[in-house]
Amino acid sequence: MSLKLRDLIRQVRACKTAAEERAVIAKESAMIRTAIREEQEQYRHRNVAKLLFMHMLGYPTHFGQLECMKLVASPHFPEKRIGYLGMMLLLSEQADVLMLATNSLKNDLNSDNRFIAGLALCAIGNLATADMSRDLAPEVDKHLSSSQPYLRKKACLAMARCLTKCSDMVEDFVERVVGLLNDRSHGVLITVVQLMTRVLVMDGGGGDGDVYIMEEEERDPDYESPCRTAFLRLVPSLVKLLRNLLSMGYSPDHDVGGISDPFLQVQLLTLLRLLGANNVKASEEMNDVLAQVATNTETSKNAGNAILYECVQTIMAVESDDGLRVLAVNILGRFLLNRDNNIRYVALNTLARCIADGAQGMEEGETGAVGGEENNNANTAASALQRHRTTVVDCLKDPDISIRQRALELIYHLVNSSNVTNLTAELLNYLVLCPREHRADICTRILRVVDKYSPDDRWRVDTLITMLTIAGRECATNVQSSTVVYISRSSEDLRAYSTHKLLKAMRDDDGSQRGLLNVGMWCVGEYGDLLLRPYSYHPPQTEEEDGDNALQAVSVTFMALEPAAVVSIVEEVMNRHTCPLEVKARALTCFAKLRERFANGDTAAEAATLDKLSTLARKHEGSHELELQLRSCEYGALIDAMRGVSKKRVENGVGGEEDIFGGGGESGESGVSDTVISAAKEALARMPVVDIKLMQRKREERSGAMMMQGDSMDPFDGGSDEAGVVAAPVSSSGGEPSLLDLDDIFGGGGAPAPAPVAKQNGTSTLASKAAEPAGQSDVDLLSDIFSAPPTQSPAPAPAVGGGGGFDIFSQPPVQSSSAANDLFSPSPATVIPSSMGGGVMDPFAAPTPAAPAQSQQQQVTTTVTPPAATMGGSTSSEVTVQGFSHQGLTVTFQCTKPDTWNKQNSVLVAKFINTTDAPLYGLHLQVAVPKYVTMEMKPPTSTTVPVTGGSSTKEVTQTISVTNTMLGTKNLMLKLKASFTSKGTKVEHMTTCSGFPGGQF
Repeated sequence: MSLKLRDLIRQVRACKTAAEERAVIAKESAMIRTAIREEQEQYRHRNVAKLLFMHMLGYPTHFGQLECMKLVASPHFPEKRIGYLGMMLLLSEQADVLMLATNSLKNDLNSDNRFIAGLALCAIGNLATADMSRDLAPEVDKHLSSSQPYLRKKACLAMARCLTKCSDMVEDFVERVVGLLNDRSHGVLITVVQLMTRVLVMDGGGGDGDVYIMEEEERDPDYESPCRTAFLRLVPSLVKLLRNLLSMGYSPDHDVGGISDPFLQVQLLTLLRLLGANNVKASEEMNDVLAQVATNTETSKNAGNAILYECVQTIMAVESDDGLRVLAVNILGRFLLNRDNNIRYVALNTLARCIADGAQGMEEGETGAVGGEENNNANTAASALQRHRTTVVDCLKDPDISIRQRALELIYHLVNSSNVTNLTAELLNYLVLCPREHRADICTRILRVVDKYSPDDRWRVDTLITMLTIAGRECATNVQSSTVVYISRSSEDLRAYSTHKLLKAMRDDDGSQRGLLNVGMWCVGEYGDLLLRPYSYHPPQTEEEDGDNALQAVSVTFMALEPAAVVSIVEEVMNRHTCPLEVKARALTCFAKLRERFANGDTAAEAATLDKLSTLARKHEGSHELELQLRSCEYGALIDAMRGVSKKRVENGVGGEEDIFGGGGESGESGVSDTVISAAKEALARMPVVDIKLMQRKREERSGAMMMQGDSMDPFDGGSDEAGVVAAPVSSSGGEPSLLDLDDIFGGGGAPAPAPVAKQNGTSTLASKAAEPAGQSDVDLLSDIFSAPPTQSPAPAPAVGGGGGFDIFSQPPVQSSSAANDLFSPSPATVIPSSMGGGVMDPFAAPTPAAPAQSQQQQVTTTVTPPAATMGGSTSSEVTVQGFSHQGLTVTFQCTKPDTWNKQNSVLVAKFINTTDAPLYGLHLQVAVPKYVTMEMKPPTSTTVPVTGGSSTKEVTQTISVTNTMLGTKNLMLKLKASFTSKGTKVEHMTTCSGFPGGQF
């Protein structure tokens, strides 16, 4: 026996555990399946009602979908009502069985019973697909002109769904929609306004959050679509309707909290916002009624606040005048004083968005009457918001975290050159109280504010040091680096002030503020000599903004410190158990630099301090941490070199000793040469001042060079002034390059121009004919072009005036007839003639003497032989192919052939270049190849791509080995998908790379 719905609800509520509830539902589901299978029509509506209850509880009810279709086709209204309800809840527009309901819906739309027709209209408004919309639109259109308001309002909602699914039918129903605005029923008016709003959104009418950007026709500012043009003619009617609602007396049918039909008012304001966007004439027609709504709406009830909020949205979106925008900002300012957190949140969010949009419009530099007016309005809104600055700042003390975050976003937009000191102080106060996970972002934003609006350098340094003292543990590395740059680029007086203040902050810190310690260690090591002199600063008196009282000037005085006191403070910070490893590494650098800064002391105490510094720098020579051990050893060697102490090493435990600095003094006496001493002092001297503009210009030039390299891959193209890495020589079938091509590369024999040669050992070099000796042969030119090693033919003797270049990294010439071989050049192995002897090959030997001119000519022929003609080893050809460049990440492929006997194999080294001003994190490169290509990918050297061009930037690469089994028939192609995080934003990019030379890869 099937249970009644109330009995099932009673049993479910009586269950004490989830297992009991599942058992009851499973038992009842089995009974419903049995009833469906046995076609028990008398219980069909009851079973569907119970399935609706199960669906509300989250249990599967898909087996009852066809029962809903059967109930919809029933002639009885109670069963039809349950069927439509079940269809709207249990089915979605993706369900296949929904197409079975089209005929039933059409029949019900033609029913004389308005309630049955209303059920069909509701179902269409919720579930209609594109096909159903096309089939049922004529029936829905008939109900738009029905004499019953009940059917007209439901038909408007159903038509909105149909036009959403089939936007090409919009123009056919525009006139019918326009005629419905004269309806007396408020329910019909609301649905008509909603229908017009939906049509404008689909048509690209614009609006806050619903802006649709058209492709081509919207580029013409005079273009208006037919629907929008028809609706713009109705703006006076809409304004009149809204004004009538404001002046309407008490109506019990439409009154909500003392306000006449707030739902219709909100819908009208939304429609006016869409129509007035980017339309001056329509905006002028609605300005008066917007001012009336803003001034006459009661704010004591939530309904009035909803209308005011929508009114503010409309004022900010349309081309309104200055007075209206100021009024809108004042309304939002009153919202900030409301005790309801929801209203305050909405006000803060709206203010931040409006000010941000205005600032963006100013940055874009729009011109013209409309653009200029918009920028002025934005300035007016921003200036009006400054009057509510105190209220916004008070929101930072709200216990609700969402309110605090919205207020923080708004304060960033409020900062300007006149209030930067006050608002930055509030941000620093909030930095003390905010959650730790938010501090990194706040520090970055404070850095941007300080960089843009700082009144002077001293205030900037003071603010950054205070920020590091509060949140040095959480601040990002770019904040620390920026602080160091600001201090290094300041005056000597400000450097002394910063160093004294940082040393005091380091002494008072508990060792947890890593950023403060990093910056402090760097400054103490760099400007430690300034700590030995007293410092005092007397700021000039300034008056407050209101001019009432003069602020008392606060003098800053620091006493001179002894070298031993400075060293003891740094040593104490380093020896704390909470000191991070990176701070200890910087402390070793600080000791080494202080050893050079305090080197001029003559007293016994200063000499003892210097010895202590030398001992501290060598303290970690036996450390288990490789970084500390390496720094200790290197700094100890630098200190010894600066003192002139020779550092010896013993090879293999026996034999002679060798000076690690490259020999004794100039006269052969023991000790270190003056050149080494001066080099050691220069290494520990002050770093040069960072030139920001020069770095930016270099980065732009490097970016342009990479783009030019991707555009021109032919090294023999004389039309390009700058060439990229030289490509591999073409095969003999394609024609070999002659020496005339070399004349094109090197300027045709005229004034020599530097030409890039292939990369060797990871660095690119420039070959200049003028910089070479006069007697350099064409063999050396070919070696440079094709990345070949020095020729194995003997070079002319020095006495003859030959031009064999001197390699500063090579050992003295070995008296042997063995051939020279460069380990760092990817050259093909060359067959050594038997006449040259068979001595053991020295990889570091200098080039052997050259042969006569005939031998040189023969060697030229051997060198330009295509790689296929050689017998082993790797080829010397290297091709650079541009992968892609997207949002600061540039990927290039360095392509080589690992085996000369198998031209199908290739090695692609992907090089990642970061042209932004911040590191890229989470790098992930995916590569897909055609079926005729096999591929093996190695992981990248790092998933973090640092800013290219930095002093300690490490190149990030990824090696890909490919085999083209159809080489010569089909070229290599790669499908690339790269993902990375840039400045907190996830970026994904997909492209195809097919620029590999045909016939080679």
